[in-house]
Amino acid sequence: MLGLEGTLVPLGMILTLLSTVLCIIYGLLNWNKGYITDEELSQEQQWNEEEKHVEEQL
Repeated sequence: MLGLEGTLVPLGMILTLLSTVLCIIYGLLNWNKGYITDEELSQEQQWNEEEKHVEEQL
């Protein structure tokens, strides 16, 4: 097959192409999804407020 000896080399090539296709599909499905939810944003804001409060007391 394509001048390649053995079975592991063609298998490696097929798996490489398959993983490339899967990565492209995953990227297309998650293209414009936000990286942070509203809940995570509110938790981060609360943490920042607590941090400011602790720094003021030091």
